[in-house]
Amino acid sequence: MLYAKTTPAEKRRIFREKLNSGELLRFPGAFNPLSARLIEEKGFDGVYISGAVLSADLGLPDIGLTTLTEVAGRAQQIARMTELPAIVDADTGFGEPMNVARTIQTLEDAGLAGCHIEDQINPKRCGHLDGKAVVDEDTAIKRIRAAVDARRDENFLIMARTDIRAAEGMDAAIARAKALVEAGADAIFPEAMRSLDEFKAMRDALDVPILANMTEFGKSDLFSSEELAAIGVNIVIWPVSMLRIAMGATGRALDTLNEEGHLTSKLDEMQHRADLYELIDYEAYNHFDTSVFNFEVKK
Repeated sequence: MLYAKTTPAEKRRIFREKLNSGELLRFPGAFNPLSARLIEEKGFDGVYISGAVLSADLGLPDIGLTTLTEVAGRAQQIARMTELPAIVDADTGFGEPMNVARTIQTLEDAGLAGCHIEDQINPKRCGHLDGKAVVDEDTAIKRIRAAVDARRDENFLIMARTDIRAAEGMDAAIARAKALVEAGADAIFPEAMRSLDEFKAMRDALDVPILANMTEFGKSDLFSSEELAAIGVNIVIWPVSMLRIAMGATGRALDTLNEEGHLTSKLDEMQHRADLYELIDYEAYNHFDTSVFNFEVKK
């Protein structure tokens, strides 16, 4: 009912404990607060909030057009609706080191369990597109140091994402990741790895958790959770998958409306009203007002 009962601080503590266990944690991407609830209901470990999804939700490309206010506001709406920890894509930190510091404290206040800061230049682009450019190592390090210095809750996860693999190769990616860990990063997000061997090389080179991005239509093959767990990956995200599926289904439904004039043939593909009401815990609101839930929805 209303928002999660678990406090942000407790979510962060539990998340850190699970991350330290070494098991693979599965974080599907939520595209709105309701989808975050569904991710929790289906038994996943956490919720990922993608910058690409937040941009797309506004009808914008993922090139750094969103603001800290927009990202923090939407991330808060999503994070507060689930008992699970939520981590958010904070792009390049929304500016220079002082801006990065403000970003961290704003995301802490928004109830997030962590975020990642990347080493692309501004304006950035999707991590699985060609033509990316990264900042020099000193600039990347300053971003992470600023994030660590600004953190007030030691359990707020500061993850460093590096996109240097696409620009300079694996040796450079490993060297950059090590430098970011030395700067204080709690975990590493090596973007656009091309094989399990590359993920394993990164895993073997680092003593902090690593994240695998299993986004469709990108540079990485779509490895299974079992494959990633076997080489020691700690977090796997499917950042845009749920949005892609939802938008694909919406497009097909609109085509059906154009062709048939109704959606009778699509009823079996829809979330039933009863399931929706159960997911949003409609009945519990009777605690405040007994006139709210005085009906029965039959399947």
